[in-house]
Amino acid sequence: MIPMDDRALRSGSPASSRREWTRRSVLKAVSAAGIGSAVFGRALAALAQGPAGGKVTPEMIRQAEWISGLRLTDEQRKLMLQGVQQQMEDFARLRAVPLDNAVPPALFFDPAPGRRDPGAPRTALEIPLDEEPDEPASWDDLAFAPVTELAAHLHSRLFSSVEITRLYLDRIRRFDGLLSAAVSVLEERAIRQAEKADREMAAGRYRGPLHGVPFGLKDLFSVPGTRTTWGAGIFRDQERPEYATVAARLEEAGGVLLVKTSAGELAWGDVWYGGTTKNPWKPDQGSSGSSAGSAAATSAGLVGFAIGTETWGSIVSPCTRCGVTGLRPTFGRVSRHGAMALAWSMDKVGPIARSVDDCAIVFHAIHGADGLDLTAVDRPFEWRPRRDVRTIRVGIAKALFEEDYAKTAETEEERRGLREWQAIDARALAALRERGLDTRAVAIPADLPVGALSCILTAEAAAAFDELTRTGRDAGLVRQVADAWPNVFRLGQTIPAVEYLRANRIRWLAMRAMEELFREVEVLVVPTFGGDVLLLTNLTGHPAVVVPDGFRDSDGTPVSLTFVGRLYGETEVLSVAHAFQEATTFHLERPLL
Repeated sequence: MIPMDDRALRSGSPASSRREWTRRSVLKAVSAAGIGSAVFGRALAALAQGPAGGKVTPEMIRQAEWISGLRLTDEQRKLMLQGVQQQMEDFARLRAVPLDNAVPPALFFDPAPGRRDPGAPRTALEIPLDEEPDEPASWDDLAFAPVTELAAHLHSRLFSSVEITRLYLDRIRRFDGLLSAAVSVLEERAIRQAEKADREMAAGRYRGPLHGVPFGLKDLFSVPGTRTTWGAGIFRDQERPEYATVAARLEEAGGVLLVKTSAGELAWGDVWYGGTTKNPWKPDQGSSGSSAGSAAATSAGLVGFAIGTETWGSIVSPCTRCGVTGLRPTFGRVSRHGAMALAWSMDKVGPIARSVDDCAIVFHAIHGADGLDLTAVDRPFEWRPRRDVRTIRVGIAKALFEEDYAKTAETEEERRGLREWQAIDARALAALRERGLDTRAVAIPADLPVGALSCILTAEAAAAFDELTRTGRDAGLVRQVADAWPNVFRLGQTIPAVEYLRANRIRWLAMRAMEELFREVEVLVVPTFGGDVLLLTNLTGHPAVVVPDGFRDSDGTPVSLTFVGRLYGETEVLSVAHAFQEATTFHLERPLL
């Protein structure tokens, strides 16, 4: 649910650390709370203010440790130094925002848990299928076919679900040694499901466009009878009893669960206990994450589509690197029941596929309340891929597209890669305008310390994995550096409740600001990693569609463009992204494995 480094991703260099993410985003101080002994109060006050010269020392951290009931090692204290120093600066930025007493936190108490307004009924998905589809020229062409084509082949009985399932199993055997995208290949289960799908279709019981289509499921979701490792070696043998709603709904739609795909350790990046998941376009490069295996497997033609999760970029980021299409739905649109929790107020579930059409089909199958995830809601969604999008008001984040993408680059290679991306985005905007869309320049809210609000994620993640930190089991995770979960979980232990709530109150202001922006437009087009939009829209819960919009000349790797929609505006944002893909062919390209 956490991507790799944005700057490294945009430049195409391997994302080996998240130093900038930690530096900007992890709140790193202990509050001078005025509780406990006078000695402890003085220690906290000293830590909050900093010593002469403004530098935090390991001794200051040691003196404040007991506020969280932890005993750290000297090495762990050293790892925290830079983070604690930055946290003091972030506190100052948050405190500078005026907050009237009427501004609430972006947290809502539900007085009747489990009871929801039923909302609009689920509408039928009407996808016209070609009854006599063209036979693909090769098995590889079939492997890279979008869901819409696979559905036509299956419905016409040109291919059976068993044949397509065996095709993908063969490709996993051939290519996963290179990619490290598969955690558990569920061959026997998948063949049984495919045989059942073939029998049903032969008997005239057709479940819809996903019937018989093999898919991958990010290994953060539990399915009885399978391992759910969360990408972490300490959970490598974990089997959980929950039947994740997203898996249940896909299987009810006739989908064939083929493989549990790799996730970066506890939903950060592309490094898991089995290694680093690779980018099919450039196998010496990581695929980014944390939906690393889902994006890589889809890109490499190992599955028909896959499911990912996002908290802060973990669908958007690997889709960008692997050149596939992803939908991050509105917060609460898809149930997270049976998924690993990282940040309860930010985690989202969405499809990764070859096209916008495919994402819409998968989303239709998985969205809606289930009575198990109390944040999941029912809202109307209809998909009309031939809709006239010229009636949709589209905002262009003009200032972000004009800002020098390369200003954060550290090397000439990075600068070249980012400037290539900027030129590609400019051509993509021209293609949109050629479609006759109603576009206008808009400004993204920029008067709030969005980066500092990531303390919300840090605090919730630290709470979600508090047991690992307190028992020392975090030592069993692969990555033991400053920019990795073990250290960040410890930093999260130092976030005072007052600051967490202050950040959520500022989050409420951000939500209001985005609400005002979307009064003017229905869809927003942004550079994928421009400004703080990725974090901002994850905090406010807005949906986003990420699509490939070109390839760098320097190394042939894909880049992307992002469309952001209004809350529950998946219909409109998918429609505009679909119009872009109708005008281009980037999503049809495939890596030469």
